[in-house]
Amino acid sequence: MTEPNKKQFKAKLSEENEAGVYANAVSVHVNANEIVIDMAYVLPNTSEPMLKVVSRVNMSHKTAESFLNVLSNAILDWKNKNKKD
Repeated sequence: MTEPNKKQFKAKLSEENEAGVYANAVSVHVNANEIVIDMAYVLPNTSEPMLKVVSRVNMSHKTAESFLNVLSNAILDWKNKNKKD
């Protein structure tokens, strides 16, 4: 359900981004102007633990708060749909 006065957007992906990327680690950096999220995956078989960043997203604090709410709601919906009785 959408809130009143909120626009609905359709997402359009380029062919190169359609498949997405795999990430099993995340790093978040916050400063006064923005939030930077690095999505990465742990490189296997390395002598010391190492991450390969596969995507970096820079966003404003307001956008990050909105993202947090959307992600939290999506995870709660998934958990509720997949509860074991």
